[in-house]
Amino acid sequence: MRIRSVLSLIGLSATLYGTAMPASLGFALEPAPSAYTLDSILDLALARNPAVSSAEGTIDQQRGQQTAAGAYPNPTVTGYMGYGEVRDTGRANIRESLEREKLTEYNVTIGQPLEWPSMRKARQGVADAGLAKDTAGMSETRLHLTTQVKVAFYDLLLAQRDAALAQQNLDIVESVARIVKARVKSGEAPQFESIKAEVEVLKAKQQLARAENAVRINRAVVDTLTGGALGSTYVIQGDFMGMSKEVHLDGLIVRMGTQHPSIQRLLKSVEQSDWKIEFERQSRVPSVTVNGSYWREIGREAVQGGLSIPMPLWYRREGEIAASLGSKRHHEAELLRTRNELARAIFQHYQDARTTAELIDVFDKGLLKQAQEALRLAQFSFQQGASSLLDVFDAQRVQRQIQMDYAQARYELSVSLARLERAVGGAL
Repeated sequence: MRIRSVLSLIGLSATLYGTAMPASLGFALEPAPSAYTLDSILDLALARNPAVSSAEGTIDQQRGQQTAAGAYPNPTVTGYMGYGEVRDTGRANIRESLEREKLTEYNVTIGQPLEWPSMRKARQGVADAGLAKDTAGMSETRLHLTTQVKVAFYDLLLAQRDAALAQQNLDIVESVARIVKARVKSGEAPQFESIKAEVEVLKAKQQLARAENAVRINRAVVDTLTGGALGSTYVIQGDFMGMSKEVHLDGLIVRMGTQHPSIQRLLKSVEQSDWKIEFERQSRVPSVTVNGSYWREIGREAVQGGLSIPMPLWYRREGEIAASLGSKRHHEAELLRTRNELARAIFQHYQDARTTAELIDVFDKGLLKQAQEALRLAQFSFQQGASSLLDVFDAQRVQRQIQMDYAQARYELSVSLARLERAVGGAL
């Protein structure tokens, strides 16, 4: 009976840390929870997150401005008509006989503003660059959201792994406690060992409760990023990321300069400022309005034509030109700052990823197995009476801590790679 208990305990402790979420976790008890992978969560987030919808609305606004920029100015039509009588006072004795002549008069004027081709081209250039800028901003929003979702997914995955390890630890501690109780009952062990075992069981239950709460909190965060599309009950499927040996620092920096949406957005902002400067300079040239009119009064009629030209004597848009020049300098400085910050971020996240990957290799090459074997030997030695209960619990804590450190390292590598992708501007 004692041997079967030990073998059962060893079998429990030999379970790998990556075991699927146990049935004792809260959300696993719910019937048929939906399972989502990282890709499916990303699709939901990109389709339903309010930040993406806001960016799409901005693009729609800019498309409207682009349409308005390409429109020709509308003509103006002015008309009036009058009806009355004219008294003929040219006859003698006007007091006695005033003849009245009825008449109708009217005037119609048509005016058409003429826009210089260079001004029209500059206005369209402003709108086109604005649309390209907002389109790049949309890509920038999607990139940032993708990183947020990945980090939140890995947060939840780490919490899920921690909960699985906490459940595994509780199972092992409870098994040891049962063996200790049997020994105490048979008189092979003192009563205080049973108390120590119960204390360890209580600690394990508290750890499991905290781990399950962390799962619930992180699950809510992921659901928020998808606009509530995941529902109240769901589980995730997947694993942490690994670092490819084909990833090199110099190549990442080059890719950043050519593909990052923040760089593209700022480049289009500079281009838009150039077009604004050109538009303001062209606006100093007076626009011409061609007028044509037809009028008739008292039997007379005529057709007239003319031009209306504003005279820029007191103000030649110096303020608007200065503002546009200042905007261009601002965007150029922002572009330089963004490039430097992204290059620094690439270097930092790349080095973090490499360092963490080397640490993971240490775990993979023997540290995990060594901790597992140490726990097995401690359990066996305890069964044979060669070690104390404290030795078993110490070995269990060390083994669990190493497994958790391993999961933490894989989590940190995944987060570093996700942030590296954001700094580069796309998938590695």
